Amino acid sequence: MSFLSLGISPALARAGEELGFAEPTPIQTQAIPVVLRGADLLGLAQTGSGKTAAFVLPVLERLLAGAAHTPRRVRALVLVPTRELAAQVGEVFRSLGHLAPRPPKVAVLFGGVSVNPQMMGLRGGADVVVATPGRLLDLLERNALRLNQVEVLVLDEADQLLDLGFADELARVLALLPARRQNLFFSATFPAAVQALAEPLLHEPVRVEISSPETPVAAIAQRAIAVDPDRRTELLRHLIKEGGWKRVLVFVATRYAADHVAWKLYKNGLFCTPLHGDMSQGKRTEVLEQFREGRWDIVVTTDLAARGIDIADLSVVVNYDLPRSAVQYVHRIGRTGRAGKSGLAISFISAATEAHFQLIEKRQHLVLPREQVPGFEPTQAPLPPPLAAPGTGGIKGKRPSKKDKLRAAAAAVADAAPTKAA
Repeated sequence: MSFLSLGISPALARAGEELGFAEPTPIQTQAIPVVLRGADLLGLAQTGSGKTAAFVLPVLERLLAGAAHTPRRVRALVLVPTRELAAQVGEVFRSLGHLAPRPPKVAVLFGGVSVNPQMMGLRGGADVVVATPGRLLDLLERNALRLNQVEVLVLDEADQLLDLGFADELARVLALLPARRQNLFFSATFPAAVQALAEPLLHEPVRVEISSPETPVAAIAQRAIAVDPDRRTELLRHLIKEGGWKRVLVFVATRYAADHVAWKLYKNGLFCTPLHGDMSQGKRTEVLEQFREGRWDIVVTTDLAARGIDIADLSVVVNYDLPRSAVQYVHRIGRTGRAGKSGLAISFISAATEAHFQLIEKRQHLVLPREQVPGFEPTQAPLPPPLAAPGTGGIKGKRPSKKDKLRAAAAAVADAAPTKAA
């Protein structure tokens, strides 16, 4: 099977070869023909499976066909939840399109940086816009671009975009799009509650699912190590030195913890730096580039880096603090073991977090033995389960929730005109 046999032109296929795409991955094999024929698609595939190229290649193929002399206008809109993912997807579009007879103009829009350079970049139009919803709305209000000719809408990490945090912004963007368009939703996980929100936005979609969307990549070895909370940093330092690990991503719960743990590791002779949302976008980009280049061995980060961060040969992910949900656990450990390579994911379990990790195990169909490292054996016993508090339980109020608002917006768009493939 080759990209040419899937309908991708020689120029795009050759650009893919330059990026190391020797042959299509399973998600690309199934998704590319669907996108090329104009159908709506719901693609579920693990991180590292090649799902970005699964929509970038066919979208470029469709946009480049017959576009040699047409004015530049926004024909493809890709919405993503984070700045880092926006930059990464935009770079894939540029890299894959640079050999085309008329390379597409790609605008990448995200907050946290000055809006003026992005406005300047939109002068003369753009073929593809990759954006976070908030900054996109900001530029729309400034009349820097229009969305009335969008032919393809892509939601990358669709589960997060359809979740509560982006519901209002996404509804506002959807209201500005033409009813006649192709919709492509891609994600590694897609809980039932979020899928219910997506259904009104898709028109007879083709569902492409590569493995179970909530099962971590089989190539990742998972370990759970019992340790007291105040010994975690010392244990982490011991494991890194003993294992000779390079390119380690350590997840913590807060920005303060990222700074604090990174400083402790650095002070003890490890090349370590923090990464979190309080840093400027320029500094965050610099840290990631230096990490990719091997100038840092360890990055301590919040869930900022749980999605959309692609670091080649990332050997180990450590859950210093446990993630809040089983889905977030999948995204965190999915930073390693990418593109079929092996990886290691370690979670630190304390007496206070044992019950929470058991819940993650249950939802991921896991049973991991609790390891103990000599010299770091825990002294605290697991806490008993809490007693149920008396009361009648929560009662939903009369005001509509964000999910209600998104459902209403989706229904309004669907009622205005039936969504069809472009």
